[in-house]
Parts: sequence; C-alpha cells; structure tokens
Amino acid sequence: MGIEVDKERCVGAGMCALTAPDVFTQDDDGFSEVLPGGAERAGEHPMVKEAVRACPVGAVKLTGG
Repeated sequence: MGIEVDKERCVGAGMCALTAPDVFTQDDDGFSEVLPGGAERAGEHPMVKEAVRACPVGAVKLTGG
C-alpha cells in the first residue's frame, strides 16, 4: 500500500501533516506532500488512514493493495 497527494485538489489545510507528521509535510507554498520514504511506510503507519479521512477535500489517497 502506498499514499499520494493530489496537488491539483490540495488546498493546504494541513490535516494530513498534523495527523501523520512523519509521513506528510507541507511544501513552501503550504500544500501537502509525502515525505521521502513516506509512501513506503504508509501501510504500516497507524495514522495514515486517519490522515486520508481527515483531508477536507479528499486530496490524500491510499494506493495499491
């Protein structure tokens, strides 16, 4: 399982970065992005599913199986 942020949809609310700060961050413009190695850790991180749920615009998605 992996994780991705749809940059076109992201509004920079930061809920993912607040929920799982070791998987997500915000870029210089305030939009969310996955930290290096974060996608690989998504399946084992306990708060990633909560971060997906917390995104107000549905920009954060789980990928793969």
